Amino acid sequence: MRIAIFTDTFYPDINGVARTLKRYASFLDQQHIPYRIFAPNPATLPSDSKHTLYFNSFPFFLYPECRLALPKPAMVKTEIQKFAPDLIHVATPFNIGLSGLYFSKKFKIPLVGSYHTDFDYYLQFYRLSFLSTSLWTYMNWFYRSCKKLFVPSQETLNQLKDRGYTNLEIWPRGVDSDTFHPFYEKSDVRKQLGISKKFLLTYVGRLAPEKDVKTLLSAAKALPSEINDHVQWLVIGDGPERKELEKAAPANMKFTGYIAGEELAKIYSSSDLFVFPSPTETFGNVVLEALASGTPAICANSGGVKNIINPGVTGELCTPGDPAEFANAIQKLLLNESLREQMGLAGRRYALAQNWETIFKHLLQHYSTVIEENKMKNIV
Repeated sequence: MRIAIFTDTFYPDINGVARTLKRYASFLDQQHIPYRIFAPNPATLPSDSKHTLYFNSFPFFLYPECRLALPKPAMVKTEIQKFAPDLIHVATPFNIGLSGLYFSKKFKIPLVGSYHTDFDYYLQFYRLSFLSTSLWTYMNWFYRSCKKLFVPSQETLNQLKDRGYTNLEIWPRGVDSDTFHPFYEKSDVRKQLGISKKFLLTYVGRLAPEKDVKTLLSAAKALPSEINDHVQWLVIGDGPERKELEKAAPANMKFTGYIAGEELAKIYSSSDLFVFPSPTETFGNVVLEALASGTPAICANSGGVKNIINPGVTGELCTPGDPAEFANAIQKLLLNESLREQMGLAGRRYALAQNWETIFKHLLQHYSTVIEENKMKNIV
C-alpha cells in the first residue's frame, strides 16, 4: 500500500489536525508503509521531512497559525507519477486538498477524505454566518468524490449524515497514555510553576473566538470569593485573542503560551480540573489528554466532546456560552474531593482504551477496502 496525503496543515503547526497527521506519519514509518505528504511550508523545515513535499504558503486570515499553500501542479504531477500511490487521502478542503482531489481524478487514483473542523460553526464567531450556504455547497462538492469520508466522532458523523453525506466512517483520536498520565509528582510541578493555592484549574487550546475562552473568564469571575481565593488558573495556548483575554482576565489567571509534551502532561496531571468551554470541537484532543492524566473535565455540551465526556462519571457537560453553569459545575467538583478522585480514575480508564495503534490499523483496513473495490471495478 502506497499512500499520498494532501493537507493544508502539518507539523510543526500547533493544532489537532497537524498533530494527528504527524502521529499518523510516525505510525506509517514504524509499519514501513510508503507514504508522501503534500503540505504548506513552515517557517523552518523539520529535519525529518524526507517524506513531505512542501509548498510556498501564507497565513490564513481566520487562522494565522495555519497557512494557505500555493501548490505547483507540475511538481505535484511529477511526484505523483514517481511515487505512484494506491490511494490519495485529502485531509483538508483548501488549496492542497484541491490539488489532491484534482490528481486523484486525473490519474484515476481512489480518493478518501477526512473532516476535522466544523468551519460552519466557526463562521458564527467571526460574524461570517452569511457565508454558511456557500460553504456547505463547496464542502458537498469537494467531498462527494471521496469513497470514504472519515470523521472524528459520532456527533460529527450525525451532523454530516443529516446534511446528506454518505460513506461516512468514524476515525477517532487516541492519546499517548505513557506521556499523559496521573503519576507525576504534583508538588514538584506546583513548585516549578510557583503555585501555592489549593486548587489548580487549567485550560489548554487556541486563544481564538471559536474556542469561547471569554466564557471561561466569565465563569472564573462568577465563582464565589470563598472558592476563588483558593484557585489558580493556567491558560495554556496562544492565538489572536490572547492580549484581549489577558487584559480582561482575573488576577488569579496566568497565561503561559504554548506548552507541549511532558511539560504539558505534568500540568494536566497536577490540575484539579480541566475546563474547556469550546463549542466547536469535532473531537477534542486536549479533553482526552486531560482524562488520560486523571483530571476530570468540565466542557461545553457540544460537538465531539459530547462523545468523550460521560457526565457525572468522567466530568461534566455545560450549556455552551453559559458561565453560571460552568461556575456551578466547577464549584460542585472543587467541594467534593472524593468525586473528583473517582472521576479521575474513570477518565484514566477510558483514555487507556483509546489506543493510537489500534485506531490507525483500523484506518488502514478502510484504505484496503477502498483500494480493493477500485481494483475490482477496473477489472469489471
